Amino acid sequence: MDYFIVFITTVAGLYFHWWLYVRIKRWMDRDLALSLAGGDAHKRAYMLQRLQEAQASGVKRRDLARWLQRAADEYVASTAQQL
Repeated sequence: MDYFIVFITTVAGLYFHWWLYVRIKRWMDRDLALSLAGGDAHKRAYMLQRLQEAQASGVKRRDLARWLQRAADEYVASTAQQL
């Protein structure tokens, strides 16, 4: 019975650490996208949408900052053309 308790506690602890790690990665990616957007509400929505596109297309985390920076630059270019 003691081994069962230790096993369940260990599995629960490992799952919790994995869950926390995944959540922190998501928060960091979201914060990166929002920091590139600044205070503009429309750009914030645009950057969050582009973050979802990057995640769906499988952009690696090491390339995500560069990918999002290009997306932010494209937003600036597209708004400059509209003016």
